[in-house]
Amino acid sequence: MTRRRFYAAPTAFDHKHNTVTLVADEVRHLREVLRLKAGDEVYVFNGEGKEFLGRIEESRRDTALLRIIREIEPARPDSPLQLTLALALLKGEKFDLVVQKATELGVIRIVPVITKHADIRLRDESDAAKRVTRWQRIAMEAAKQSGRAVVPEVAGAVTFASLIQSAGKDEGGTCLMFSERDGEPLLRTTELIAPNSKLTALVGSEGGWSDEEIAAARAAAWNVVTLGGRTLRAETAAIAVTALLQHLFGDLI
Repeated sequence: MTRRRFYAAPTAFDHKHNTVTLVADEVRHLREVLRLKAGDEVYVFNGEGKEFLGRIEESRRDTALLRIIREIEPARPDSPLQLTLALALLKGEKFDLVVQKATELGVIRIVPVITKHADIRLRDESDAAKRVTRWQRIAMEAAKQSGRAVVPEVAGAVTFASLIQSAGKDEGGTCLMFSERDGEPLLRTTELIAPNSKLTALVGSEGGWSDEEIAAARAAAWNVVTLGGRTLRAETAAIAVTALLQHLFGDLI
């Protein structure tokens, strides 16, 4: 039977009294979609790897109080590969799709990147914040659906220059820049990457990378690699890259 799973932020847990409070969309899902009531048992995860079996004690319009029965093993263990996906900003629902699928495939962090040929431009800080909030919500829903107890962080948008200079220092591990027109085939670079390691994968927009961006990445010790001769849409490339890396170095068999 599929677990009836809900998300609650770590701050919603009262471990002293063994309770957790659900709010907003999670309550609406509990009350209006699943029509659960006091006494029903559900599962709740905190987005940081912890999952619990709980019992509904009280359900109101905007909140629901659960009694924690015990901590349990997550339905799906997280990948040993600590994979960060850095992706050029994409139009419309394309970035939404990548956030959803990358979460299902086990990334731990998603970084929107402002590149020379990015499909969109952020209007201002408010626009950027709204997008990140939406993407974080998509990541949470995807984690809930896929059985993950970890919700990947969706970072604020960064410039290309900032990313390539900071990724190696902040994230550690190996940095791969995927390019359709330049670079070594991915399978020739596998010896650079240890299983269960940290890895940052950078995928561009529909317009690809400029010569200056490729040169700058190489100068910053990024490994420029390619998936082969086909031209893939940006969202297809991002999902394919994530799946391939999880297969080669993570837990996707």
